[in-house]
Amino acid sequence: MSRFRGIWQASLNATKRALTWNVEDWIPPAEKCIFNFNSKEELKKWHLYSDSEYGGLSTASLEIKDDGNKSSGVFSGNLSLDVSEDTKWKISRSGFCGMRSKKFDGFIDLDAYDTVALRLKGDGRCYISTIYTENWVNSPGQLEDNSWQSFVFVPKDNWYIVKIPLAHYLPTWRGNVIDANLEMNPSRILGMSLSVNAGGGVPGAKTGPGDFRVEIDWIKALRTE
Repeated sequence: MSRFRGIWQASLNATKRALTWNVEDWIPPAEKCIFNFNSKEELKKWHLYSDSEYGGLSTASLEIKDDGNKSSGVFSGNLSLDVSEDTKWKISRSGFCGMRSKKFDGFIDLDAYDTVALRLKGDGRCYISTIYTENWVNSPGQLEDNSWQSFVFVPKDNWYIVKIPLAHYLPTWRGNVIDANLEMNPSRILGMSLSVNAGGGVPGAKTGPGDFRVEIDWIKALRTE
């Protein structure tokens, strides 16, 4: 009988332990790494685009820089306002380049986070951070992802961590902010991009055609609240 009671008590204790949980176990970590530019394998997650797809003459590259101690991504190129004479496209503007992540395998869920952080070394230009989410229009004629954008600016030649609250990303349509009462769904993120154009940006930033270069260490999601 005493042996039976011992087994029963051990089973009861195990059940109590299984039902006892710490609230910290249910809280996600304070940060989540989305991209880390620490190897050439990371480049396989991205593709480049520019106005050259439509007859422009801008160029871009994405490489891994390894100084022996640490690696980082280098997004660089040249912004041109010129257009090829034999282009079939009637583009209204040129002078833009970007790097966009390939679509995630499913969705990335950032619902537990409120901020996107990027560790960058800039060149004095203003860049654009874009988050792509599932399209809110369920129509065969509307296949483009939703895009949400925010300016990214860091002073030249030093590493900085830029923190952008998700609430500061504005809904856009082909690069233009749209006047619509929309709210991002951070649980259905399809991808991200970083782009640059020859015009626009924050006051004091370098603008116009010419070379651009930004180094990227990582992109993370933060829970600050």
